[in-house]
Amino acid sequence: MRLFFDTSLLVAALVDGHPAHERALPWLQRVRSGADVGIISAHTLAELYSILTRLPIRPRIAPAAARQLIAENLLGTFEIVTLTEADYVAVLDHLMTLGITGGAVYDALILHAASKASPDHILTLNESDFRRVYPSLGDKLFSP
Repeated sequence: MRLFFDTSLLVAALVDGHPAHERALPWLQRVRSGADVGIISAHTLAELYSILTRLPIRPRIAPAAARQLIAENLLGTFEIVTLTEADYVAVLDHLMTLGITGGAVYDALILHAASKASPDHILTLNESDFRRVYPSLGDKLFSP
C-alpha cells in the first residue's frame, strides 16, 4: 500500500513518550521494513524538525538528534513530494473557495501534496482538521 504520513503521526511514532506512540509506531515500521511505501510532503520535513525540537519533554530533543531521527527514519525510505508555485496558488484558491483562514493553510499544503501522490491512505492524528480543509480526500483519511 501507498501510505501518506502526516507530521502528527510521525511525531507520535518517533517519540516514545507520546500518547499515540503505540498506535503510530507500527505504521512507520511497515514502511521501514518495505511492506508498504511511505510518502511525506517536503513541508513535513521542516515541520517535523520544528516540532521535535520544541516538544515539552525532558530531556529535550536536541537539533542534532532531531536531524538524526529524520535521517534514519525518513530520508531514503520515504518518497518526498514537493510543491510547485502553481501548487501553492492552487492551495490558496482552494482555501479561499472554502472560506478557510489562518494556520489551516499548512494542513492544506500537506494534503495537496498527498493528492499529488495518489496514496491508498492518508495517516494522521489530525483527522477532523484534515476533513475540513480537504473534504474531497475524506475517504482516504485514516487515524490509527
